[in-house]
Amino acid sequence: MNPDHRTSNFLAAIVGALAVAIPFGGLALAGVFDPENDTQSAPAVSADPAPPVARARAATDVSALYARVSPGVVSVETLTGSGGGSGSGFVLDDDGYILTNEHVVEGAESVRVRFSEGAPMSARVVGADASSDLALLKIDADERKLTPLTLGSSKTLKVGQPAIAIGSPYRLQGTLTTGVISAIGRPIEAPNNFTIDDAVQTDAAINPGNSGGPLLDADGRVIGINAQIASSSGANDGVGFAIAVDTAKEILPALKSGKEIKRPYLGVSTGDARTGTGAVVADIVAGGPAADAGLRPGDRIVAIGGRKVTQSADISPAVTARAPGDKIELRISRGGDERTLSVTLGTRPARGA
Repeated sequence: MNPDHRTSNFLAAIVGALAVAIPFGGLALAGVFDPENDTQSAPAVSADPAPPVARARAATDVSALYARVSPGVVSVETLTGSGGGSGSGFVLDDDGYILTNEHVVEGAESVRVRFSEGAPMSARVVGADASSDLALLKIDADERKLTPLTLGSSKTLKVGQPAIAIGSPYRLQGTLTTGVISAIGRPIEAPNNFTIDDAVQTDAAINPGNSGGPLLDADGRVIGINAQIASSSGANDGVGFAIAVDTAKEILPALKSGKEIKRPYLGVSTGDARTGTGAVVADIVAGGPAADAGLRPGDRIVAIGGRKVTQSADISPAVTARAPGDKIELRISRGGDERTLSVTLGTRPARGA
């Protein structure tokens, strides 16, 4: 089990419904797309009950948004020792910084980006963070006029509001799909096996190659970075996930500076209690902060940092809101008795178990 990774009922339900094994516990990366391994196809389905006037108005509105925003969305192409792949990304500013997913460029020996017009441009990886699955690229801004996208906020998102994705699924550059925000605050698993909190769920079609592209609101502001899908086929089933834009805004300064991002670490895996509330400790990393504080498998965490724990999903946000070296109190139930443990948080390792 993965240290500091929560096992929620939501994720367990997805895993149980899968007919095939895909990475990240039922959450498959939405890129990198390898065209030589493209064996999937699906029949076209038409279903459009909206009145003609409503259809025309919606198409015009989204078309205008697309015309304004799409010049700032790029295809990201990588070469590695074993081949290559592609994903998506988008321009952040006039200096030539481009945001994408860490898993899109992981292990890449060379990276280039392709705009809707013109020849591909060489890019370098300025910073990358597997814990948030985000990476920052840089191109020579003098070579072309850039169209930066505006970063919105994910704090005020509401279920049901429009969501628009633009990217390069299956290398089909400049593909737009629309839908709504299906849920907010979802936990998803990062490439290094830790948890990314507060992901945005959408039914806008996301497929392999969409990774790193923007998820937009109705005004064309970036509200998320498309990253994963839950699917039994490896393609879109209407359950996609984007990393919240506020998560990206928090770490962009560190990515630009190339600094290593250090995160707090508890060193424990938990699951929901079968009866009652709380998070049951499933596994503890030997020599980790939780183990040093005396936490044991089978303990039920009922409060953390003074806040009540109702489910396993409450643990990770409480830890990540702090810094390495901070002390945090765990209120636990063991054998019917409650006690308080003080844990000094460590520094998260590069990869979870």
